[in-house]
Amino acid sequence: MNRRDFVKNSALSAGAIAASGFLAERAAAASGGKPAKIKIAQLGVGHAHASERMKSLASLPDDFEIVGVVAERTDSTEISRGGKGSKTYSGLKWMTEEELLATPDLQAVMVETANRDLVPAATRCMEKGLAICMDKPGGENLEDYRKLLDGCRDKKLPFQIAYMLRTNPGIQFIRKAVSEGWLGDIHEIQASMSHDYSDEAYLRYLGDFSGGTMFLLGCHHIDWITSLLGRPGNVTAFMGSTKEAAGKGRNNCLAVLEYAHTIASIHVSDSEVEGLSNRRIKVSGNKGTIELSPVERFGAPHLLKLRLKEKAGTYAKGTHTVDLGIRKDRYVDQLKEFGAIVRGEIGNPFSYGHDLLVQEILLSAAGYTKWGTPAPAPQAHQ
Repeated sequence: MNRRDFVKNSALSAGAIAASGFLAERAAAASGGKPAKIKIAQLGVGHAHASERMKSLASLPDDFEIVGVVAERTDSTEISRGGKGSKTYSGLKWMTEEELLATPDLQAVMVETANRDLVPAATRCMEKGLAICMDKPGGENLEDYRKLLDGCRDKKLPFQIAYMLRTNPGIQFIRKAVSEGWLGDIHEIQASMSHDYSDEAYLRYLGDFSGGTMFLLGCHHIDWITSLLGRPGNVTAFMGSTKEAAGKGRNNCLAVLEYAHTIASIHVSDSEVEGLSNRRIKVSGNKGTIELSPVERFGAPHLLKLRLKEKAGTYAKGTHTVDLGIRKDRYVDQLKEFGAIVRGEIGNPFSYGHDLLVQEILLSAAGYTKWGTPAPAPQAHQ
């Protein structure tokens, strides 16, 4: 992939960041010239990220007014790190979904239900005309997700799916390097998203999804790879299981995305020792390579390795260790971005079409569909 192809395919191109058209008057400036707080509620506590995302949301009192939380029915197999008894929700108002959707002047909803309920819950919010920040992934049925995105587009509602790597400094560095041609023509991307969840409870949970760990975790890599390379020519899924997970769930998965001159491979296992801290990315071109491992780091300098065949940007030929700084929170930057979109300060950096394409690729990468089955062109959903 060369620079011209990147500009054409990237979901971050100028066309993708046009104004969302959301009703800006619902977040008009308050007295004193400061932006009004966005009235937001959390629908569901069953998602694995629900509690941590609420902590991040609560850390932004100048941006959001949290009006309440719904503790929805949660499947017994769902893994949740927080719930109604969690200290995270102390002091917040508990309500039913009906009460939430009837809340006067409610502007936005953070959807954090169990995975199977994400798209149906978000669709109900869309039908009420609310901005939506929905956790991942986008469900096991592409048409249901398409209807959600179509509704948001038609109503000009902001929609953000919580792919946590979007605001990752390493991913942003990679995007800049590729878009400015530092690495030359990209021929390979390697990415892993493993962890070390291998207990029986997790395997029972995993067994509910035929797409296994690729569906639940590989989606994060598919999102940023799609923003770089666009629509692949082919997607092949290898849905394996470790010995201990045989017959219980697909926990050792590989997906290969094929482009004209680029191969992107994504591996996800739930049995890698210290898998979380060993997640890694390598992007290789004929003029340079970037390696990022771990993919995330908090509370300590996050380092990236850049190797260049010739000078690029402010970097000389050779090998560089790039300090990406210190982060303390995984979700706060994305939530700030969501707030800016709702207030009409920025357009959504990721179009409805990008989000639909990511889900189409994910369902093939996780073995749900065969790549190449008829589907409307993503351009129709920009």
